[in-house]
Amino acid sequence: AKVPATEIALEACAGSHHWGRKFGALGHRVKLIPPQYVKPFVKRGKNDRNDAEAISEAAARPDMRTVPVKTVDEQAATIIVKHREMLVGQRTQAINALRGHAGEFGIVAAKGCGNVAALVCVLTNEAAIPEGARTMFAQMGRHIAELDLKIEAIDRQLLEQHKANPVSQRLAAIPGVGPITAITMAISINPANFESGRHFAAWLGLTPREHSTGGKHRIGRISKAGNERLRQLLVVGAMSVVR
Repeated sequence: AKVPATEIALEACAGSHHWGRKFGALGHRVKLIPPQYVKPFVKRGKNDRNDAEAISEAAARPDMRTVPVKTVDEQAATIIVKHREMLVGQRTQAINALRGHAGEFGIVAAKGCGNVAALVCVLTNEAAIPEGARTMFAQMGRHIAELDLKIEAIDRQLLEQHKANPVSQRLAAIPGVGPITAITMAISINPANFESGRHFAAWLGLTPREHSTGGKHRIGRISKAGNERLRQLLVVGAMSVVR
């Protein structure tokens, strides 16, 4: 607070946006640099001194890419989307575990969430399966059902937000973009941070990995860079349109 207005560089991490807002309120200019852009500047062993030096060198580069500091409202709005993603991941993990355990007893069911109830019914009523295993299968089925209810409750909240968000409604008019994808994009993306649609596509990770050299262009597959969850929603929607 006593230092004159200066430039402060931080690695973009969980608490960086909070400290960026604090420093910005004191009149300082804040740069949030993605860790993967700082790592090449770390010399030999990793420690706090070397990390600070690497961040300083990265911030001194005139073309270094930075992350915009998010507001409190922007961070709060995305929690529901992240929580839904966590629950979906837990449900997928639980279903895969159920199918794996069932396979050990020679019972195989078709993939998909819609086939879980029938699989649990078979597992809990199969006389050849020991009683202890049937009890565990019933408990796993209840756990998956509870996750389904939680996801449905969050989906209802997202649908209400979608109806109240004009940007989300405009996005939902695009073929292959449903309410969940539209509201996720509307509350997660600030269009002012992008220069063009191509810039947004590159940030999202839809541009292919490039291995060009010597004037020869070699375009590879899409990398895992960018917002994986949002990219997944868009790809699923696009494939539904293609089919």
